[in-house]
Amino acid sequence: MHERRISPIVKSVLEIGPLIVFFIGYLRVRQQTFVIAGIEYDGFIVVTAAFIPLILLCTGLLWALTGKLSKMQIATAVFVTLLGGLGVWLNDDRFFKMKPTIVYLLFAAVLGFDLLRGRSCLKGIMEEMMPLQPEGWMILTRRMGVFFLCLALSNELVWRTMSTDIWVNFKIFGLTAASFVFLAAQGRLFQTYAIEKESE
Repeated sequence: MHERRISPIVKSVLEIGPLIVFFIGYLRVRQQTFVIAGIEYDGFIVVTAAFIPLILLCTGLLWALTGKLSKMQIATAVFVTLLGGLGVWLNDDRFFKMKPTIVYLLFAAVLGFDLLRGRSCLKGIMEEMMPLQPEGWMILTRRMGVFFLCLALSNELVWRTMSTDIWVNFKIFGLTAASFVFLAAQGRLFQTYAIEKESE
């Protein structure tokens, strides 16, 4: 299926919408306990159970509308389903909280493996948006690998030492803000190694 362009607003709603719904739902039921089939579930587990089909639906719609999914979108859907489902099944929120750690470690490992081979998979993913010289891709790959490791360690530290309320805010706002700050901090690298600058 060929990639098709869709409205940026629709794309943003499908990508970010499930997180916003999760956050709102969690705020509404975090203090509640639900008895389902004779088993007590806290609000976090119930919201997680609702989040799984929602993110699968939005990911499926995104694929149907664009004809393409990024590796991160696929990995997120898979790990949300596996770890979120395991957490709901075992009535244990730790599995869902570990999901960002596993995803970030996986991406860091992929980037590290590419570096050992003297390559950068980022080039194939981002080259159309941001053409860089080969050295620029290698520097960006190293930085992103370290960044993903830091995110994984941060997630482990927060969910293991702080309340669920703090972790939910960290997951939705903290990790998102960190990603924006990281990309903004790469502005000088993008300018230095941009192919357009080399051509001039």
